[in-house]
Amino acid sequence: MTTRAFVRDRDFRRLLYTRFSAHWGNGMYQAGLAGAVLFNPERAADALAMAGGFAALLLPYSVVGPFAGALLDRWDRRKVLIFASLLRSFTILATAVAVGTGAAGIGLFSLALASEGVSRFIGSGLSASLPHVVEEESVVAANAFAATWGSVLAVVGGGCAIGLRELTGADDAGSAWVTAVAALGGIGAAILAAGFRRGLLGPSTVDEPPNPVLAVVRGLSDGAKAAWRTPSVTAGFVALFAHRASYGISLLVTVLLMRNHFAAGMTGLGQMAGFAGAGILVAGLLTAWLIRLFGRLRVVLGALVVAAVAQSALGLPMVIPTALLAAFVVTGAGQVLKLCVDSSVQLDVADEARGRVFALYDTLFNITQVAAVSLAATVVPADGVSPGLLIAATVLYLAGAAGHLLAVRKRRTSDTAPPLALG
Repeated sequence: MTTRAFVRDRDFRRLLYTRFSAHWGNGMYQAGLAGAVLFNPERAADALAMAGGFAALLLPYSVVGPFAGALLDRWDRRKVLIFASLLRSFTILATAVAVGTGAAGIGLFSLALASEGVSRFIGSGLSASLPHVVEEESVVAANAFAATWGSVLAVVGGGCAIGLRELTGADDAGSAWVTAVAALGGIGAAILAAGFRRGLLGPSTVDEPPNPVLAVVRGLSDGAKAAWRTPSVTAGFVALFAHRASYGISLLVTVLLMRNHFAAGMTGLGQMAGFAGAGILVAGLLTAWLIRLFGRLRVVLGALVVAAVAQSALGLPMVIPTALLAAFVVTGAGQVLKLCVDSSVQLDVADEARGRVFALYDTLFNITQVAAVSLAATVVPADGVSPGLLIAATVLYLAGAAGHLLAVRKRRTSDTAPPLALG
């Protein structure tokens, strides 16, 4: 099935538009919150405070994830998307009120934790639902298309937040209005998800104990077992561990450079997001073709090497032009990695365990990124000029490539499971 064919499918389009609305709201919310905390003249955030902000945005799924995996494989995913999207909008509005009243520290971060936890729930639901609206042979292309354009919509949402901030102002009141508008994304996603027929998005079968706590424990265990039994997923996890750690370090350095070294403010961060979004778009256009040409194994290895080269060659000069190019290449390579691993989970993991694997996937990788950001925050200078951290990020990518290759070879020689398909 061609891209044009599955885009014409009504159910796929509805799921796609649901993703678009949710991702636009995510981008708007995160950019609004970043503006409120990092570039607000009424507040001041150092590297450790930024690490706390990243934790608020990324750690929620470490708590919600196990429950999400069990629930996504137990409950009608249509209902999950509807209610989670509405809850997301409510938490966004609560965050906006907190920003407007000058809340900071634990109070504000707690609301961000709640909101992002629900958002991660929605993301896993969308990913687990995709194989129910396209033919199996189209899953890779459909996932690349949906994930790429969803990420682009998140960048567009961030751009909308930056533009609206110019109208409302950079103080607490202006930041609150920007954050509040993001609630429209969740409302739109809920309305769109409500249009699906009950049961259409799965799960096809339910294999869950009646006790919810037992379901969570079993969900973690089954998700890990399903991932371990699938060589393509195991090896992909190794690669993504390296990418998320390296990307977390680079992200912290970039924000500090834009704010304190280049003095570029939200405008510079918006330019960086634009180049990153372009990288995501190019990755989406090329990934399915690259997989057909070289196979998933070689594409993952190539993406890691490209990211390592870009991290050192373009990141180390620490000037705006090369930093923007680094954002384009590194983010694009990371998106290629994500699309490869997403397709492995969607194609190679059974539907009754798919939600749990996606939940485990996000849980582990968010913890990895937060840990990397937190460690980097303890040593990074206030202006972000840290060649040592960028070299460390480069080494992580190369280590990820080696680890990915070793994981594939070890599983091929020690397991009876079929080897990783190269196509």
